[in-house]
Amino acid sequence: MVDLLLMGVRFALFAVLTLIAGLAAFPLHALEPGDRRNSGPGSIVARPLPWLCAAALLLSLLGIAVLTASMQGVGLVATDLAMVVALVRETDVGTAWLVRMAALLVATAGAFRIARNPDMAAMIVAAAGAVALTTLTWSSHAGASEGTAGWIHRASDALHMQAAAVWLGAIAGFLLLLRPSEPVARDHLALTARSLDRFARVGTICVFVIAATGLVNGQMIVGAANIVQAMASPYGQLLALKLILFAAMLGLAAANRWRLTPALGRALDEPDIDPAGAARAMRLSLMLEALAGLAILALVAWFGMLEPFDPA
Repeated sequence: MVDLLLMGVRFALFAVLTLIAGLAAFPLHALEPGDRRNSGPGSIVARPLPWLCAAALLLSLLGIAVLTASMQGVGLVATDLAMVVALVRETDVGTAWLVRMAALLVATAGAFRIARNPDMAAMIVAAAGAVALTTLTWSSHAGASEGTAGWIHRASDALHMQAAAVWLGAIAGFLLLLRPSEPVARDHLALTARSLDRFARVGTICVFVIAATGLVNGQMIVGAANIVQAMASPYGQLLALKLILFAAMLGLAAANRWRLTPALGRALDEPDIDPAGAARAMRLSLMLEALAGLAILALVAWFGMLEPFDPA
């Protein structure tokens, strides 16, 4: 029961920290400076950030208690403060937790100041959120690696997470901008179309970084020579499912960039085309992409608790 709870908390932390870092960064790379004002689209994107930061703080507190119970082999109700303090003081995971809590406090303070200084506050929240997300590498397989190889593995895993956060945060940002409204605001849709165009280059970089660091992580954990054997293990099978979902996200992202975004632009330029229909098509594609991304985070939370493939 404790392990299931730990898996659920890991998934929730991955999801919430990814959204904090990604949503805070979204206006900085996808919106024009004038569009990041508090009364405009920037406010729509930034509005969930204080709630996400509060949720992350609560999840981190719950997570350290659940992790302590799991490592001690006791039930959650049997965990006492002394056990938690010992874990925090004596392990790298505990140190990472302290860093995460400090980063989240900074992110929370920044999230509440976005109305006054959107750009600076967004940069603070994005940076603090990235630090908080990076601390999760110490509770994954990368955290178990030692020496120079361990630091390379953790750096690669951190870059993998950050690129995923920018991508998934952008999906969430676009869904917030494309929320249904009556009547359809053409100016708002035009801004969204411009933002989709602006994100194209950033999205390509994210895909490249995710693929490159994924190869590094796979080599560190499984090794190219052991791929066939690894597929017979639960870890390898879940990893294969993650790759299938990643491929599905790539397909949806390609459709968004090359078909749906131009269609949205044409709908706005040509009066005989209904822009609401183009917006609905884009919204549906982004929702499917978001569901695939959440499924990937759930798989990461799951197979991160499994023993990796051992060729011996």
